[in-house]
Amino acid sequence: MDKSINPKIELLKEKIAVLPSDPGVYQYYNKDGKIIYVGKAKNLKKRVSSYFVGRPDNGKTALLVRNICNIEHIVVNSEEDALLLENNLIKKYQPRYNVLLKDDKSYPWIVVKNEPFPRVFSTRHIVKDGSLYFGPYTSLGMVRTLLDLFKSTYPLRNCKLNLASQKIAEGRYKVCLEYHLGNCKGPCIGAYAEDIYRQNIESIKNILRGNIHAAIKYLKDLMLDHASNYRFEEAEELKQKIKQLDSYQSKSTVVSSNINNVDVYSIIDDNDAAYVNFLKVVNGAIIQAHTIELKKKLNESLPELLSLAITEVRERLHSTSREIIVPIFPDSKYENIRFIIPQKGDKKKLLELSQRNVTYYRLEKLKQLSLRKKETPEDRIVNTMQKDLRLKDKPKHIECFDNSNIQGNFPVAACVVFKNGKPSKKDYRHFHVKTVVGPDDFASMEEIIERRYSRLIRENEALPNLVIIDGGKGQLGAAMKIFRRLQIDDQVAVIGIAKRLEEIFFPGDPVPLYLDKNSETLKIIQHARNEAHRFGITFHRNQRSKNFATSELHQIKGIGDKTAQKLLGDFKSVEQIKKLSLQEMEHSIGAVKGKLVWNHFQST
Repeated sequence: MDKSINPKIELLKEKIAVLPSDPGVYQYYNKDGKIIYVGKAKNLKKRVSSYFVGRPDNGKTALLVRNICNIEHIVVNSEEDALLLENNLIKKYQPRYNVLLKDDKSYPWIVVKNEPFPRVFSTRHIVKDGSLYFGPYTSLGMVRTLLDLFKSTYPLRNCKLNLASQKIAEGRYKVCLEYHLGNCKGPCIGAYAEDIYRQNIESIKNILRGNIHAAIKYLKDLMLDHASNYRFEEAEELKQKIKQLDSYQSKSTVVSSNINNVDVYSIIDDNDAAYVNFLKVVNGAIIQAHTIELKKKLNESLPELLSLAITEVRERLHSTSREIIVPIFPDSKYENIRFIIPQKGDKKKLLELSQRNVTYYRLEKLKQLSLRKKETPEDRIVNTMQKDLRLKDKPKHIECFDNSNIQGNFPVAACVVFKNGKPSKKDYRHFHVKTVVGPDDFASMEEIIERRYSRLIRENEALPNLVIIDGGKGQLGAAMKIFRRLQIDDQVAVIGIAKRLEEIFFPGDPVPLYLDKNSETLKIIQHARNEAHRFGITFHRNQRSKNFATSELHQIKGIGDKTAQKLLGDFKSVEQIKKLSLQEMEHSIGAVKGKLVWNHFQST
């Protein structure tokens, strides 16, 4: 396996490649499967991709990115939904890299009080008294717009009197200033029928649930009426209210205060598999989401698969909900659990949201399979390198060179070959530097480059797409001198890599390129450079060892190069030669020379 390619990075890139461009919340997990960051996004694909493009702005972000091992996401209807869901998830999981969020009381709700002639007002505190709470809202301006709309459209009371029918009948109350201003029709004195008041409250509830088309139509008609009567200031105020209501999406399915401790499941069939999405709703907020894939074995029905999924999820996530929203009834019975297939209302919207998430999950799976089929890892690597290095051709064939010597002694060079991003060891070559005297790396590089490519040209062999020179501008310049002399500088792309700062140099460009440390391109270049260094150093050490051994044998009077090489070829090292018997020595190099060598080592 090519160690330069990080499987974790590959997995993350695959997940990012198929993220939807919808609003939602993304969750980053570390290697232990723990959520380390939760974020919101107007466009999930763009937002998550931004973490992995270029260098992070600060050290904490860089540390976060290094620890990301998995990405999951939840699709929602709007940016406001994403903000509220992010708030809920952060409070539940308290991820390491998230700031501490404020409590729910930081967001306003609109409450319809559970009382005779209900009041409608904003609050930051929820009281469990049977009242209906809508929100929380991320925009205080939207809350004011809605309350102003209710006030101007429906004459509601805002006093705190106990308007029980008996107290009204007893005539305990008198009308206040709001009545004289026309803002209230006096339910406290029995001047306003309770059934008509209740109808107004139902209209307000519908608007708060997102059914605002009728309200917008009413405001538009009223605006046109004001305009036709030259009441332009009032018409402009209504226009601004309509504009805000137009931007107001249907009531968030992320929260609904009258839904508590409910599980939501949706399921879709996909030939040999089924996908099941799970949403956990507690205190009117989604706090958990999970999608699983079930592989069919015996062509099981969807009710069977849904039963398996519910059992698995409840056990794995320790759910104790007694109410479960489903699109179909499972084929198993669960004790003390009520299954609901909603037809309308908030629960129907929750089910629709779950169905959207499971649909996206299935599409992501299909896209991932499609991407893997269309582009192999090898193709992706060479395509990435071509883009990062601005190459004319795909670097399917790469050669990398490195020189090795110690103060000019035993100068050698190595050429390693990578094909489709992987080492091709059968094509590695090493060279003795023959024409250079002393430690001259530039001249050595010129000699090796000329010998390598003049031979390829002479034998009509294919030239590489990319040549990497281990060194900075000097080494690169020496190599380019030969490429120009051989007239192949326009056929082969050549770069140099300086070790200290991993700078990438291009011919004729004094400004180096700095690649991201996690870049696949940089990892391939580093791998090739390190492999060339390893291969060259190994060859250099072998030459030094061989020279030392040959020199020791040359100390024996009457033993020349051929005899020394014969002994080393047969027995590999001087230490092994010293252990030989006289008969073994004579068998290898003859009686006369064998006796000379044997006597020499016996006397030392």
